[in-house]
Order: sequence, then C-alpha cells, then structure tokens
Amino acid sequence: MGIDIGTSACKIALFDEMGQLIASNTGDYPVYYKKTGWAEQNPDEWWNAVCKAIKEMLEQHQINPVSIAGIGIDGQSWSAIAIDKEGKVLTNTPIWMDTRAQNICNRLNKEIGEDTIFQLTGNSLQPSYTTAKIVWYKEHLPEIYARTDQILQSNAFIAYRLTKELSHDLSQGYGLHCFDMRKGVWDESMCHQLGIKRELLPELMPSHQIVGRVTEDAAKETGLLAGIPVVAGGLDAACGTLGAGVVHPGETQEQGGQAGGMSICTEIYAADPRLILGFHVVPNQWLLQGGTTGGGGVMRWMEREFAQYERLIAEKTEKTSLMQLNDIAEAVSPGSDGLIFLPYMAGERSPIWDPDAKGVFYGLDFSKTKGHMVRAAMEGVAYSLHHNLKIAETTGAKVEELRAMGGSANSLLWTQIKADITGKPIVVPASDTATTLGAAILAGVGVGLYRNFDEAVKKTVKMTRKHQPDMDKHALYEKNYETYIELYSDLKGLMKKKGGNKS
Repeated sequence: MGIDIGTSACKIALFDEMGQLIASNTGDYPVYYKKTGWAEQNPDEWWNAVCKAIKEMLEQHQINPVSIAGIGIDGQSWSAIAIDKEGKVLTNTPIWMDTRAQNICNRLNKEIGEDTIFQLTGNSLQPSYTTAKIVWYKEHLPEIYARTDQILQSNAFIAYRLTKELSHDLSQGYGLHCFDMRKGVWDESMCHQLGIKRELLPELMPSHQIVGRVTEDAAKETGLLAGIPVVAGGLDAACGTLGAGVVHPGETQEQGGQAGGMSICTEIYAADPRLILGFHVVPNQWLLQGGTTGGGGVMRWMEREFAQYERLIAEKTEKTSLMQLNDIAEAVSPGSDGLIFLPYMAGERSPIWDPDAKGVFYGLDFSKTKGHMVRAAMEGVAYSLHHNLKIAETTGAKVEELRAMGGSANSLLWTQIKADITGKPIVVPASDTATTLGAAILAGVGVGLYRNFDEAVKKTVKMTRKHQPDMDKHALYEKNYETYIELYSDLKGLMKKKGGNKS
C-alpha cells in the first residue's frame, strides 16, 4: 500500500508485485489561508481523510487486509507538525507554500551567514522550509513551543499515527538547516545556532526502513490488520521520482502534481543556492531539484474560476471540464500569440525564491480568448520548468530525458508543450500514480518483496508513450522564454513593494 499526503488530498493505492494498480481512493482536506503569506493545514484532518479513504477502499473492493505485505508513505515537503508527549497535534502546520517567516530567515542568514548555512545543508535558508517555521513557533507561539515534544514531517506523522513510532526519513532531512547534506546526520552545533532544540527532531533513517507495525488502535480506525509493517517513507517528489523509474544518476523526473519542477538523480554532491538538494529515497543518491508553486494547481485554479460553462456541458459532451479546457488550448498556436503567464501563484520557490512574486498575464488584448489564457498558463508552467533545468545544467547536471509524473502528465498537449519548451524528450510511465507507487516500492523493498531498487523498478515501472520535442517550436518558445525572464526581472521590484509585511 502507498499513502500519499498531498496538498489538496490524500491518495491511497494498492499495487501487486508487478506494480499493477489493484485499488485506489482519495480523501480531501482544506488549506487555510488566514493571512497574506500564510498557508496551513491540520494534520488531524490528514489522518481522518486517510482513515476514511482506506476503509472505503477496502470495503468497496472487498480486499482482505491480510494480503497487504507492507505500507509506505510519502508526503508533502517542509511540514512542521508540533506534537506533545501524548502525540497530540498542538497547532496547524504551515505547509510548503507558507512564507510568513521571511523576516526570520533574513535575520538568521545575517547572524549565522548565508554561506555557512549553505555549506552545511546544500540549501539556502528560505521561509518555505521547515527551519524558520520552528523558529516562528518559538517566537510567536511560545506556549505551543514549550509543550512541543517532537516536530514531524507529513509522512512521519502518518507513520506515527499508524505505529506510535517516531521517525524522520533521510529524504525529508533537507527541510531543516541543521541537516548535514553530505553525511546525512543532524548537526548539533547548527541546531544551537538556529535556536532549535535537537531533542525535537526524531532520529534519521533510510526511507525503506521499517519503523513499526500497525497498532490495534490504528487498525480499528483504518480497517487495516494490526501488525502490518510500515516503512519510514519519504518526500512526495522523491517517491514520485522512484515511481517514475528514476534510480540512476542522470535520470530525471518531471513533476506535474499541485506543484511543478524536476528531480535529477545524482551520486555526486551538487548544490546550488538557486535549487534544492536532498537525499533520494534510493540509498546513496541525491536529488537536485527544482520546486515551483505553479504546477497542476494552476490548471485546477483555471478550471475552478473560468470553467463554469464547461462544467455545465460536461455531461452532454462526455468530456470533463479539464478535457474541454485542454481542447480550446490546443486550438491556439504555440506561443499563445504573444500571451505570457508568470505562474507565481503562491510566491515562487526555485530558482528565484521570491515569496512576493505574483502571477501575471502579459500580452492581453481584444484578440485573446479563454483558449489563449489556458494555453499561456500551460506554457508558463513549462517555462518555470525550463528555468530550473537551465540552472541545473550550470552545475554540471546532464539531463537527456524527462520522465513525467502527476496528473498533468495525462494531458498529451501539456506534456508536448513541456517537451517543446525544454527541448527534452519526455516519457510517461504507465500509471499516473507514480507517487503512491514509489511509496509502495519502498515498502516492498523494506519487507523483502524485492531484492533491491533495480529489481523493483524493472518489475513495476513501464513506459506508455514518448514525446519528442519539436525543435522549430522550441526556437519560437525560446523567444517567449526570454520575455518570461525579462517580465519577472522588470516586475520584481513592484512585487516586493506590494507584497506586504511578513513576520
């Protein structure tokens, strides 16, 4: 079983030994935007959604839980789940989109030194990461901080609820700037400098290590069988990378979930302050990542705000609203006749790291249609991917081919746009459940179902289609990409001025 704690929903999936999907289900929960720059979720709502989704799936598909060999969990990055000694959640967790702690980052970067932090952790200190959120608790919620016994990541929290065992996997270590990226250990000296109590952080372990077994209480809540092994799991992007078959240096995953970006597998430490470096869920490998706020979530926003008509006629056309948006975008010429979209819908992460960045449509006039706006949105997300890849290549990373994952990969148009803009071939795995499959593979390796990760990938990951880039279109897109870069450069001062204050 793979459990995915995403931003908009949890996903539960059961696979057989060959990676074939047996059953799946989802459970929704909200994001709370209480103030400018804030984005929170309630971990208890994650757990309730997981319990409900598992129970429903087992009942609807008449699955005997005795057949489940193991459970792997993946989760969104950079959570800061504060629990007390009894395991009670003390406050909502700021999620990866939350940038409230910008001023804390500014202060710590000045006091400790940006270079000092980067040399240890391989990542720049930004408000999206876990580090500043913990310090924010300490300074703004001192009573909560005083009662906090442990700070958990999203997958570790679900593992704790299933097993009552504490964990912190290596792939999620990168969220804290007291994590030694070369050695894979907590650095106590940096904990002290950051003002974070070392005892708040669970012991680090490999993602495929068994942390415990489903308890009797958890079995009652979920419908699972007590005693099923649960592995530590890992970062959603890293599990999706595994589920897309990326286990060797140079192989690259393209992420098309709520967020966008890419993950390049490398066996050599290769850090760049504009990008993100973390441990892969596969041992002895790193992932050089680009993580953007604008991914599949951009299209969900477009559908929610601009597709009322398409929703009304969905039954008559036998096409979902998203499929209809895809059709009208496909009718528009590549480059959207000069309409360009900056996909900075919740600030932006790599490579610009600007919490005040805003989404922008540039080039609107009376000739533009809804189709232009939809296609420009797709192209804008692809430009952000291209931006990250270009930065990665300056570090010496070699990217020959992308392996797409996430819901966006279901759109042939969007996938082809990404291939054309990046100039890279894109292959798409057989299933759009790459993230839960990756989590399930971790469980399979952990319980001994597979001898190693190579065997697991060979058995479970199969490619269904390949998109070759059209280099004539790539040349056209390169001109628009130059405008895309120039737009942000020209507007960032205004964005910063209008961005609002953050504590």
